[in-house]
Amino acid sequence: MAVLLLLLSGCQAAETEIYRPPTRVAPLHSPTPTRAPATLSPRPVQETPIATAAPTCTDNLTFQEDLSIPDGTLVSPGEVLDKRWQVLNNGTCNWDAGYRLELLSGPALGAASEQALYPARSGAQAMIRILFTAPAEAGVYQSAWQALDPQGNRFGDPIYIQIVVQAGP
Repeated sequence: MAVLLLLLSGCQAAETEIYRPPTRVAPLHSPTPTRAPATLSPRPVQETPIATAAPTCTDNLTFQEDLSIPDGTLVSPGEVLDKRWQVLNNGTCNWDAGYRLELLSGPALGAASEQALYPARSGAQAMIRILFTAPAEAGVYQSAWQALDPQGNRFGDPIYIQIVVQAGP
């Protein structure tokens, strides 16, 4: 009986204690994301940005029209020729000081074999101008040029001048 009294007295002590059920921080199946209460997380969660490469642009040049000296123009030997072309920068890169034109084929006709490509924003029309000098010898001459990006890669339509030098008097 002493054992029974000892067991019963242990049960009575348990009944006088206050029961506190555990609390949940967030519902187990929440349809929308929730944040933990501020008391449990004193600092907000910060996402670390993922490094991504900047999108590369593409270069393109489209010939639109000759603004001066149409193909097959008759010229005198030694004549200075002011050739102009209208082109379109229809790539996604803006042309800056790193862009240039370079002789692609034919004689340079007195011009430097590398020329600045005038700055133009993507989608803009531009005028390209090169001063040439007609050769002293009679004949048909064609000088072709093409754009280069800052890394030296050729792009776009070539542009050219085609002249017919007349025989001297």
